[in-house]
Amino acid sequence: MLIFCMHIEFLPEPKIKSETRAKLRTTSTATITTALYKRGFRNQMIQGVTPVGAGKAEAMVGPAYTLRYIPAREDLNGLEVFRDPAHPQRKGVEECPEGHVMVIDSRKDASAASAGGILVTRLMVRGVEGVVSDGGFRDSPEIGAMKIHAYHARPSAPTNLTRHQAIDLNVPISCGDAPVFPGDIIVGDGEGVVVMPAHLADEIADEAVEMTAYEDFVTERVQGGAKITGLYPPTDPANLDLFAEWRAKHDR
Repeated sequence: MLIFCMHIEFLPEPKIKSETRAKLRTTSTATITTALYKRGFRNQMIQGVTPVGAGKAEAMVGPAYTLRYIPAREDLNGLEVFRDPAHPQRKGVEECPEGHVMVIDSRKDASAASAGGILVTRLMVRGVEGVVSDGGFRDSPEIGAMKIHAYHARPSAPTNLTRHQAIDLNVPISCGDAPVFPGDIIVGDGEGVVVMPAHLADEIADEAVEMTAYEDFVTERVQGGAKITGLYPPTDPANLDLFAEWRAKHDR
């Protein structure tokens, strides 16, 4: 009998408010990382991951549910392990809560898949918001066409068992060199994925919406020939007056 050394913690109810989720969908990872930087957080961007396929028009937003892999040990990682319903990878796919993002610590090793099309389909059908791995996914063309957000380092056809042994669910992990704690708020867009502490989500969402409005105003001004000096950042008070007029005009 194969025995897994597995530490599982129960996930609390999501702490993200619906209005916070909606605000974060309208912002970008670039804006969020700046807001985090202001608060002293410099290592919250998951490095080396990009959307599987063309990506989605709307940002991915949801609390983190984590899966951790360690290097595979051959005598404990045969195909028969998938017959066990308590296998951490399979168990995680069935228990990751609706609206959450499954974040997988694959040790930045994309030489074997972190998961494949069938498991990601199951996550999608169960209402999971997205899946992120710092390794690779097999069946990536199919995953890229699905109505679920997915991020990885690159496509990888070999089964995960050749390199990865699923060992823990919903514990703190590293993903792409970023620390991810269960319940952290994950935001993904066309540039990548950022992780923010849940207790900061509301204030960062509010600030990011404001920053996005001002950056849209700046972009419009620069496209019209305006200089950056005094505009970005707004050291000239006259630009703040123009911004107020712009907001009123555009209902922002």
